[in-house]
Amino acid sequence: MRTRHWKAAAMALLMGVTPAIYTSAPANAGSVTIKVTPKGKPAKAVKKGLTFLSRVQEARNRVRVEQYGSDNGAYVSQSGGGNWLGVFQRGSGHTATASQDGNNNTLGIFQFGKNTSTNTAQTGDGEFGLIFQGGW
Repeated sequence: MRTRHWKAAAMALLMGVTPAIYTSAPANAGSVTIKVTPKGKPAKAVKKGLTFLSRVQEARNRVRVEQYGSDNGAYVSQSGGGNWLGVFQRGSGHTATASQDGNNNTLGIFQFGKNTSTNTAQTGDGEFGLIFQGGW
């Protein structure tokens, strides 16, 4: 049981510090997107940790948007309860559109460099996903 809590805490910490360790992108034009949708035990551990956090915080929906740079946009909508959505943008020209419709969904979007875009929706209960994008 302790191992599961530790893994959830480690994933939450990773999600929080990833934007802080970003370095600038190369000068070539382009971008890369990585979508992570864990299954099995790792997904359950992170979901349990964030669900516990939501319950402690009265099962309200949570959105956190951090934007450093210029011309960035984040558009989010949530319905249901216990949802958590984080958008972390570093650089310029990023666009993130995300919606959560259901309960206890978790989504982290990390955009670095310049000119990346994502449009993501979570529908249902207990969905989990991470999106990492880098543009240059």
